[in-house]
This record gives sequence, C-alpha cells and structure tokens, in this order.
Amino acid sequence: MNLLDLFRHQTDLQALPAGQVLFKEGERGNFMYVLMSGTAEIIVRNRVMETAEAGTIVGEMAIIDDSARSATVLAKNDCKFLPIEFDRFTFLVQQKPEFALHVMRVMAARLRKTDAIL
Repeated sequence: MNLLDLFRHQTDLQALPAGQVLFKEGERGNFMYVLMSGTAEIIVRNRVMETAEAGTIVGEMAIIDDSARSATVLAKNDCKFLPIEFDRFTFLVQQKPEFALHVMRVMAARLRKTDAIL
C-alpha cells in the first residue's frame, strides 16, 4: 500500500528539522505517524534498527496497545510527518482494510528483523 498516495492531499503535517527527535523510547504515545518526506532513524536501546524513508509508518505500536513507545525516532534530515490519532486510525482500519493489513505487515517485518538480530 502506498501511503504517500493515500495521504497526498493532507496538509496537517508536522515538520521536524534534521537532528530532532519525533518521540523517545519509553514515552507515552497518542499518535502514529506517516513519514511524508525526509529520512529518519528508528532507534531501539541506542541501536539503529531501521532507516525510515518517505511512506514509512512509525509509532504504530503505541497507538494500537496504548503503551509506551518501543523506539526513538530521530530525523536524519528535514522531515515531514503526518500525525494519525487513534480515532483517525480506527476510521482508516474500518474504511480501508488494506491499511490495517499494511500496518500488520510492517509490524511483522520489524519483529522478524529484531528476532534475526537477537
């Protein structure tokens, strides 16, 4: 699923300059985000687990299970993120089932990658 196409008309983007943190591991999270432009690092326990590019989702676990963030997201260069709060997330899951499958695939891929590292 191409999230850049799905959200191409959105204007409520959050700009994040290079070197700034979107959120930190251990924080509470009320939003997940779609990286609309730029590159960001997903860091777990001070280890870069993934370099996210435009179209990548981050923060999905905290919005799904209302728990603390499992990673830190750091902008490698200037980024723009689309915040998605819980109500919008549930609307997307109901109206676009392929969105829910996309989120699950991302989570599964990250879990497999983490398992391979361990």
